[in-house]
Amino acid sequence: MQSLAPFSSLDLKSITRLTRPGVNPARSLIQCSSVSHDASNPTAAQLPTAHSSRRYEWQSACAILASKVVSQQQDTEKPNAVAAVNGHPSLHLVPLNYSALPKPLTIADLSPAPMHGSQLRVAYQGVPGAYSEAAAGKAYPKCEAIPCDQFEVAFQAVELWVADRAVLPVENSLGGSIHRNYDLLLRHRLHIVGEVQLPVHHCLLALPGVRREHLRRVISHPQALSQCEHTLTRMGLSVAREAVDDTAGAAEYIAANALPDTAAIASARAAELYGLKVVADGIQNDSSNVTRFVMLAREPIIPRTDRPFKTSIVFAHEKQGTSVLFKVLSAFAFRDISLTKIESRPHRSCPIRIVGDADTGATAKHFEYLYYIDFEASMAEARAQNALSEVQEFTSFLRVLGSYPMDMTPWAPSSPQD
Repeated sequence: MQSLAPFSSLDLKSITRLTRPGVNPARSLIQCSSVSHDASNPTAAQLPTAHSSRRYEWQSACAILASKVVSQQQDTEKPNAVAAVNGHPSLHLVPLNYSALPKPLTIADLSPAPMHGSQLRVAYQGVPGAYSEAAAGKAYPKCEAIPCDQFEVAFQAVELWVADRAVLPVENSLGGSIHRNYDLLLRHRLHIVGEVQLPVHHCLLALPGVRREHLRRVISHPQALSQCEHTLTRMGLSVAREAVDDTAGAAEYIAANALPDTAAIASARAAELYGLKVVADGIQNDSSNVTRFVMLAREPIIPRTDRPFKTSIVFAHEKQGTSVLFKVLSAFAFRDISLTKIESRPHRSCPIRIVGDADTGATAKHFEYLYYIDFEASMAEARAQNALSEVQEFTSFLRVLGSYPMDMTPWAPSSPQD
């Protein structure tokens, strides 16, 4: 039998037993580390050398040392006792509160989660009571909603495995597109895996006991203030309007600071969460107030053809002009693919294009644009693949943001029960 490597320069620095309440002592963890061996110390335990060691001798030595540690259990567990192993004091560890430690990721956490499963961690921008939280609950009814203070944080939460999904608003039927999130869709590498449309029902909230005529200020998200502007005027409220980051955050701010002269525009759920009362219900200018949210994930889903799908893309082309854009859009029209959205955004990496006239020497400056398009077709369909192949001939940049199931939930105007 081949002998082990020489151990003449090794010794046991420490043998430490790590225990937790309720753990069997026989399953103690033994930790060994190497130190320089002092031959002058006759009490030091000698490990087998290369000249005399055999595998069974090494195993026997380890078993003897382990048994010595177990035999010293009573001494090491006494208060203020200093146990020694091989003449070296053992390390006393402070007991940890294991229940307070973060739960480690398991293999299930690293696997793609089901589209509509339970126990998903879903990030959203805002605080509890926000409309984004309601959208997360509609998309994934049994999810764990994770609030984020910014849209950027919600993207990063998914990228860093803190969350499995992110639910973010992209457009509102009254306020239009949320351009910030369209820019973030291009900056990050997440994939759209679904959409949900949520009717918005605004309420005017204040502290209990506060009367409407005592209000001097109304705070909320800028779009919520705009969506309720006419209603506030018809109510005869001569109040200052102040914009904050989100609707539910406005309700939380009033409750935390006990502001008797300030009201918030938020949901009825926010009133319940933060102990406010509903001063006025349904104060949006238009009952057809709907926000469209998209769900984002690290991996795309497999497109299918057995149910309605939507695909979102973004592209840019070097030669601006209606002729090139017409050719791009014709690729969809010739294949009977309906477009549900088209919007241009300035191209931040090269925002200006300079065009010169060779005859006069004059130059003109034009904005460069990115085009966001949603169309009703799945990437599993040949017509969608062929359309994008043709679009690619006229574009300098093309990216599929996602191909995902459409929200086919019957829609109704917002009501107090929403």
